[in-house]
Amino acid sequence: MNTRKITVLFSMITGLVLVSVLSISCHKSSSNAPQTLYDSLGGTTMVNDPANSGTQIEKGYLGIRTVVDSAIFIIAADTAINSYFKVLIGEVTSGNLSGYQKLSANLSNFVAVATGAKDYTYTGLSMQNAHNPSTNPRINGVVMSDDFNEFVKDVATSAANNGVPANLITSLGNLLYSVEAQVINQ
Repeated sequence: MNTRKITVLFSMITGLVLVSVLSISCHKSSSNAPQTLYDSLGGTTMVNDPANSGTQIEKGYLGIRTVVDSAIFIIAADTAINSYFKVLIGEVTSGNLSGYQKLSANLSNFVAVATGAKDYTYTGLSMQNAHNPSTNPRINGVVMSDDFNEFVKDVATSAANNGVPANLITSLGNLLYSVEAQVINQ
């Protein structure tokens, strides 16, 4: 692991102020089955979906979607990496939210599945194709290692802002770093 990754992970653990905006709780499973990261993020307990009045959503998915949506806005404001998202930012600025909604759903589903959710499916592009401008015209530029680290930092900031405990943020960071080689297109 390079020094930059260690620094980013260390700062995720030590520098995060846990202000509980979204009360994501760690709970122990009553069975002998190992607890997944998805379980730790709230699991399959059904709660009201604040985005869709009258509907229920898994608490784990709601937490993930909340972090993802917040992260998208943090990334859009981050001048170190927002140039990759010119198409998306242009759409949102003009009032077109379709690209944002698709990105939110794809990224939420990807993280949900990667953390152990059973009731969701990721159907988006492979990580390599999603981050390669020749196969995805919505991404601007070839992703570099430092930019990937900045992305992980922005996701960690979003998670902390939404009350995710530091140990789960570290697990989420490790999950994101597990696909780094597929995202960086050098």
